[in-house]
Order: sequence, then structure tokens, then C-alpha cells
Amino acid sequence: MKLRAFASWLVLLAALVAIGFAVQSGLLGEMVSKEWIDQEVRGEGVAGLLLFVGVSALATALALPRQIVSFLGGYAFGFVTGTLLALAATELGCILTFYFARGLGRPLVSARFGERVKRMEDYLVANTFTMTLIVRLLPIGHNFTTSVVAGLSRVRAAPYLLGSLVGLAPQTVVFALAGSGVELGAVARIAVAVLLFVASGLLGLWLYRRVKPSDTALAP
Repeated sequence: MKLRAFASWLVLLAALVAIGFAVQSGLLGEMVSKEWIDQEVRGEGVAGLLLFVGVSALATALALPRQIVSFLGGYAFGFVTGTLLALAATELGCILTFYFARGLGRPLVSARFGERVKRMEDYLVANTFTMTLIVRLLPIGHNFTTSVVAGLSRVRAAPYLLGSLVGLAPQTVVFALAGSGVELGAVARIAVAVLLFVASGLLGLWLYRRVKPSDTALAP
């Protein structure tokens, strides 16, 4: 059993190192770029659409910032279609990362930390949808890190993934709008994007103030 746990730690560590290398080297940015959109996606019909969603989902699962995918979705398919496809790709990326962490890392965390994290986990389990929504709305969270932490915890998949889908939507709209070149004029497009960005952040702060845990609630 110890050997199996050690092997799982090694696999998890190797995966995180590989992902870190891909991010630092810019490999993901080269793979998912405007040049890639122009050469492989645009004008390819359904095949190009599926390629965009599949590759973008994998890239976000490997820590590519979701804002890049949203921008490229707008650039490739226009505002409305690009927003929907980018949101689908980002959500699929969340699912991949969440279940990777859940399947490989959750048993290790449970065995290693046990009761020491149970009280915080109990709070997160009871407020999974709202806390996920807050993290996704605030412009401070990282898509990959959030999904890894959620997968390592005891939070249920359905409310976490639903909260992610709803919370990711505003920023997806913002960056797809920026990438789409929709005929609003540059100033109007930037103004709309800024307003949506600020509104999502304020909503996240408001929700946090309503549900933040008290010090006594999480005291051992």
C-alpha cells in the first residue's frame, strides 16, 4: 500500500513538473495562438470547431490561462459563437483537471492530512457552489490551481463544476468580446469589457461578504 501511495505521489509530482515546464517554456502559448487559429481552425467548418474546443480544453487543463482561450474563441468564431465555444472548452478543461486531481491526489491527501483539514472541507462541502462562484468571479483565481484544489478536497463534483460554469461566463464574455473585433468601435468595446469585468468582481466580493466563514466556525 505504501509503495502504491509513493508511486501515486511520483506520478502527481511528475505531472505538475511537466505542466510547469510547458507553462514556463511558452509551449502552450505556441500551440494555442492566432497563427494556429488561422492555419488550422478558421474555415474548417465543424472539424475546426471541434479542434478548437478539444485542443483548448486540453490546454486549459494544463494551465493555459482561460482568458487566452476566450480571446481566441472570439477571434476565430465571432462574439456569440466564440463565447459559447470558449466557455465549453474552459469548462471541459476544469473537468479534466478536477478528475485528474480527484483520482490521483485525493486518496493521498486523505491519508496524509485526515482530520486536520476536515473542518475546512466541511465548510467548503456545505457551500461548494457559492464558494466556487466567488473564486471564479473574482479576478484573482487561477483556473488550473482552483480545479486541482477542488479535486483534492471532498467537494462534490456537480456543484463545483456548475459554479465554475456560471462563474467563468463573465470573463469569457469580456475576452471573447475583445477578440471578436465586433463592430462597436474600439472605445465602446473596451468600455463594455471593463464594465463587465468590474461588475463580475463586485458581485464576487458581495457574495464573499455574505458567506465568508467566521473565525469560530473553523476553529479546531
